[in-house]
Amino acid sequence: MNQQNSYSPYAIAQQGFIQRVYQWMAAGLALTGFVALWASGNMEVMKALHSGLFLPLMLVELGVVWWLSSQALKLSPTAATMGFLVYSGLNGLTLSYIFLAYTQASIASTFFITAGSFAGISLFGWTTKSDLTSLRGFLMMGLIGFLIASVVNIFFQSPAFYWILTYAGVALFIGLTAYDTQALKQIHQRSEGASDQLAILGALKLYLDFINLFLLLLRLFGRRR
Repeated sequence: MNQQNSYSPYAIAQQGFIQRVYQWMAAGLALTGFVALWASGNMEVMKALHSGLFLPLMLVELGVVWWLSSQALKLSPTAATMGFLVYSGLNGLTLSYIFLAYTQASIASTFFITAGSFAGISLFGWTTKSDLTSLRGFLMMGLIGFLIASVVNIFFQSPAFYWILTYAGVALFIGLTAYDTQALKQIHQRSEGASDQLAILGALKLYLDFINLFLLLLRLFGRRR
């Protein structure tokens, strides 16, 4: 029975949907990495970021994420795709500093650690029979608390608090990765069809989980220059 279900039209459609999500997520990550590496080697770009362009870009990024998260399903497939790629490129610009702060070898090794961890966590979220919906409130509160605490620590610069936030953040985004992956499965089950816009929205959610987990693990495993 299970074997028949695994080859049913619905199961094949569901598998195709999650494959599209991961393909778009991978494309976004590749674009971010390429732009970040290019920008870190361009002194004019780095000077512009350092002289005041960084904050406006961050605000634009937040605006694009909010726009995509709230409007992706109402947009045309082309608009949703372009919005996601624009955000990935902008994120590459604002993340270019990591290539100046950390060695490329440690960035690469941390990326592979993140990729392996993310794949395992996401697979768990997709295959587990446990309902992770009950974690939603806890994870959302944790995310809000993490963001507020991170902003507060910018002013206090407490090393101990910095490391507490780092470990707490890793645990938080592990939970979010599993939850968001299962949520995609449930959204697909409730929808009449897996649209391109839905795949882009799913890719954005998992992209954000991956990037944040990577940056937190880079604090732990990255070697500074």
